[in-house]
Amino acid sequence: MTAPAPNPDSGVARVVCEQLAPRVGDLAHNKELAVDAVRRALSERADIVVLPELVTSGYVFADTDEARRTAITPDDAFFTDLTRLLSGTRTVVVLGFCEDGGSTLYNSAAVLDADGVRAVYRKTHLWDRETLFFTPGERMAPVVTTAHGRIGVLICYDLEFPEMPRRLATAGADLIAVPTNWPLEERPVGERPAEIVQAQAAARANGVYIACADRGGTERGQAWTQGTAVINQYGWITATATATAATRHRAVTDVFLHLSRDKSLSPHNDLLRDRRTDLYAQESPQL
Repeated sequence: MTAPAPNPDSGVARVVCEQLAPRVGDLAHNKELAVDAVRRALSERADIVVLPELVTSGYVFADTDEARRTAITPDDAFFTDLTRLLSGTRTVVVLGFCEDGGSTLYNSAAVLDADGVRAVYRKTHLWDRETLFFTPGERMAPVVTTAHGRIGVLICYDLEFPEMPRRLATAGADLIAVPTNWPLEERPVGERPAEIVQAQAAARANGVYIACADRGGTERGQAWTQGTAVINQYGWITATATATAATRHRAVTDVFLHLSRDKSLSPHNDLLRDRRTDLYAQESPQL
């Protein structure tokens, strides 16, 4: 049954995070996987769709040549196909891809809508073996003004640096979309994954929504956290990935992004105005 569409005048936006399992090195398959995911999200009246990190390429590359064979540019027909699919809608898609930068490769994320690719962000904090294949980006993550609000973009490990979500919040982001591939790690029984705890803390500390699209499957022996979740501006999880009848795992929730613009905590406190930027640049005294 198709969910009813949010009222576009109510300020509600439907967020869909698809937890996909791309095949490493299989560009054609992964492109179709991503297109199908967007098509499904559109059938559920999605306003914002987030897909995993490196969804077009897979992650555990054998070598640089394998990574390069999956690399595409923002002018690739894949993005043209997605733009065509979004035609006549106000839907925004954020997804990770292996970017062909000419002489180098980037772990990138694209933001696109019916007008085409609106922004490309190159991951600035590379994790572990990513450093063998990718060059870190040299520009701060963008905040893109869309029909549903202002969307900031980070990729996976970026979120673990508090400066990144804080900078997006001060730049006016209502929601931070995070394509991610979180490797599964041991944790105490009953505890949430540390990455989810960090995402909740970032949302709460900055008063922004955060939508994380993790990946599923097992790739060359690497299992994943499968931590796909949408977190509200208070730091509480509002949706996690659950299986549908088609065995797809996705998080779906309706959010009021305009609420993230109110940073007040009490009649006397404000998350951003209370910052003591006059102190933060000072050296800590050594006592």
